[in-house]
Amino acid sequence: MKAPGKIQITVWLLGLAGAALFTGLLIHQGVGQVLDAFATGEWAIMGVVVYHLIPIFLDAIAWWVLFPKSDRLPLLQLFWMRWIGESISALVPSAGVGGDIVRARLAALKGAPLPVAAGTVLVDITLGIFIQAGFTLLGLALLVDLTGKTSFVRPTLIGILIALFAFAGFYFVQRMGMFRFLGRIVSRLAGSSDWQSLVQGGDTLDRTIRSLYARRRGVVACCAWTMASLIIGSGEIWLALWILDLPDSFLNALILQSMVLTIRSAAFPVPAGLGVQEGGYLVVGHLLGISGEGAFALALVARAREIGLGIPALITWQLVEGRRLWRTRLAANAR
Repeated sequence: MKAPGKIQITVWLLGLAGAALFTGLLIHQGVGQVLDAFATGEWAIMGVVVYHLIPIFLDAIAWWVLFPKSDRLPLLQLFWMRWIGESISALVPSAGVGGDIVRARLAALKGAPLPVAAGTVLVDITLGIFIQAGFTLLGLALLVDLTGKTSFVRPTLIGILIALFAFAGFYFVQRMGMFRFLGRIVSRLAGSSDWQSLVQGGDTLDRTIRSLYARRRGVVACCAWTMASLIIGSGEIWLALWILDLPDSFLNALILQSMVLTIRSAAFPVPAGLGVQEGGYLVVGHLLGISGEGAFALALVARAREIGLGIPALITWQLVEGRRLWRTRLAANAR
């Protein structure tokens, strides 16, 4: 039996730490009080689950506009892929990138050229990071204006700057041809001409990415739709606040959306952001005058939404992959 690798062990340890943090926070806030607050929503919580389809659809449009018209897949197909990809990133321990890999694969399976499928996902991720940084700054400014507290401003700004520098570097190496360079390194290390196709594939992907960035209208449209998704997605928290009888201003919802999203993104190695996301709701909710049990109940609504939309998506993904594997085996046996 093969021993688990270091990465698997690290994922397990982070998952256990997140579960311990989640449990500790729940006990600290009072299990009974949190469950009572959560039960206030009853079946209305399903409205939050359904509402989340709106930002997913807007994210699908942001991805769709990046495709050249000649290679553009139907919007509803990309919406379906985006739903599956987000669910994988939210529920599967893959450091938040597994869903992006899967949606690129699904786009290629549905007929998009592989360099275009992979390139649009990479560009979408890069632009999304910059837009999220701007959204975080907006939420930070609103939080300071509303509460007058500034103790958390410096660490948040430092974190944003570090992330921006890192992804600015990622953007520039994309423009410089990082995939051909990586292909050459692998080819030389392998010491075989058989790897030359990897170099050629990397060159094709590099040229595709540069052409996608050169489509200024597509880039601007992607940024606009991504920002619209983040802002309109705040309505999901606004709805949850109203359902749970908590201070339900859209301003509170937007601040929570921006801050908690940033906190979870910073803790991307923790599977599903378990414990970290709940801690974010508690910290930001406290600043906004939301009780501890109310903030934790709000976090549970977010988890219910992830599970309610995510489980069907994971099942759908497995059915797609299983059907493809079955067809491949049938074709192989027929030869």
